[in-house]
Amino acid sequence: MPETMHPDAFKHIIVLVSGGGTNLQALIDAQNRGELGNGRITCVISSKPDAYALVRAKNNNIPTRVIQRKAFPDTAAYSAAMLEAFYEEYADLIVQAGFMTILDETICRAYPNKMMNVHPALIPSFCGKGYYGLHVHEAALKKGVKVTGATVHFVTEVCDGGPIILQKAVEIRQDDTPETLQRRVMEEAEWKILPQAVRLYCEGRLTVRDNKVYIKE
Repeated sequence: MPETMHPDAFKHIIVLVSGGGTNLQALIDAQNRGELGNGRITCVISSKPDAYALVRAKNNNIPTRVIQRKAFPDTAAYSAAMLEAFYEEYADLIVQAGFMTILDETICRAYPNKMMNVHPALIPSFCGKGYYGLHVHEAALKKGVKVTGATVHFVTEVCDGGPIILQKAVEIRQDDTPETLQRRVMEEAEWKILPQAVRLYCEGRLTVRDNKVYIKE
């Protein structure tokens, strides 16, 4: 696919959300501090009309769209609508920030290594089908691991299987519950490495070879 053509000097970042939008807020805060390089969040797309993430976007004068899954007969039709929206928004980078709706492989084929996701564990641990939200942290505590964390990776057709961009570890405490662990992983890892990964991408410092990400110094 050719490079997206738009007249702006900055890269257009499209953020996909479904819920509260805490990772979106981390990106907005980083942008307001001038920490996204030459990237700018130009549109937030939600799969739910009542997602609080939409309020966060509007509070920061970021345009929003709602594309509901139930408005489409199947995943293919929904993915086609999302793809059209990406084209209309001149997407340079697509960030899944708590986006809980499945898209088909046409999306990652159209935007290879231009779509990233944050996962609340150290991939390849506690990832893949069924590992989302609190389920991830419940599994980590049940297994008794001493360290967990978060991973930012490029999105491919394999769930949580794309090239890893950044990871950050978080120690597990003996009195942790899934809820306390979830909060700490967000605060100590997700909210830090997601803006970092976006900045590295916008600065042109990420290269993918043989399913590995190399970061230019």
